[in-house]
Amino acid sequence: MAAVLELIAGSYEQITFGYRVKTDEKEWTAKADFTHHAHTASISAVAASERFVVTGSKDETIQLYDMKKKTEHGALLHHDGTITCLEFYGTSHLLSGGEDGLICVWSTKKWECLKSIKAHKGHVTSLSVHPSGKLVLSVGTDKTLRTWNLINGRSAFIKNIKQNAQIVKWSPDGAKYVVVVNDKVNIYDLETASVTATITNPQRISCVKFLNNSILTVAGDDEIVRLCDTGKEKWVCEFKAHETRVKSVESFCMEDYCVIVTASNDGFIKMWKLHLKEEPESPTLLWEVNTEARVTCLAVWKPSSVQQMIEEPAAEATTSEELAQELSKKKRVKISTEEVVLEDESKPKKKKKGGGK
Repeated sequence: MAAVLELIAGSYEQITFGYRVKTDEKEWTAKADFTHHAHTASISAVAASERFVVTGSKDETIQLYDMKKKTEHGALLHHDGTITCLEFYGTSHLLSGGEDGLICVWSTKKWECLKSIKAHKGHVTSLSVHPSGKLVLSVGTDKTLRTWNLINGRSAFIKNIKQNAQIVKWSPDGAKYVVVVNDKVNIYDLETASVTATITNPQRISCVKFLNNSILTVAGDDEIVRLCDTGKEKWVCEFKAHETRVKSVESFCMEDYCVIVTASNDGFIKMWKLHLKEEPESPTLLWEVNTEARVTCLAVWKPSSVQQMIEEPAAEATTSEELAQELSKKKRVKISTEEVVLEDESKPKKKKKGGGK
């Protein structure tokens, strides 16, 4: 059955591109759906939820787009510096990080900032929300990896790392996470919070994406995309995706295969079909388009459910008993985030009519 989704790409040229994709076993078609010029500097981050697409820029703003109405939905102006990372949790919350060292938690109902956390002494370079919605990891230019408890908005753990990390990413089941430092992927176990393995890429890494709980897509300063099995701790597949360095990689799952989306400085966005077998084979090209711009970031928007990858139990262990109890309260990833993220900060939306302080 054919499905419809949208590829959203940001560029150095300040333009956001949207391509409407129709998926079909016989033929995949895609056409330009919109271009938008809301920023006054290059676009540095993009994220998509079920309804909204958000873009962050060096102009220090986050622009909102309502994908159902196809209209602008305003701008978020809390950060004082380049927006470095954006990530939705479900449909209810957005997290943003910036060069000002802040992580902001936004409610998508009224687009108000529920919490502003001074996360790092330098820039926030990357953040990742645990599938339970109760923890967020962040890395910054102060050479630290930090774990935040989103129930109270406070720091849970701080780990010093020897170099500045560029990327942090949870696995879909929340049992492990990876931290990228230059050309190395450090694989961490949640239970011990220690590095279990390090995989070295031939070039500096610019983007990673978990396809499932073990296979990690890695790309960077060359034209090759590589797949790493984080369980077996080895490279399992690689293919030439572009003519120059790969800037962003995304993925989504169809019924019996995975689609990898890549974007490059060469201006191309490409979709690749990959069957995740024991040993993944090189994927086949499904579709490509030349944006004629220098693409910097990428997101996949689906009208029904962006978060369709996971239906597995969340991890039940972490680096402290308290957090282990919190994470194991809910069996499924899809939980009511309104009760989880910064509940003590959301006074106006509560049904309870206690006399607030």
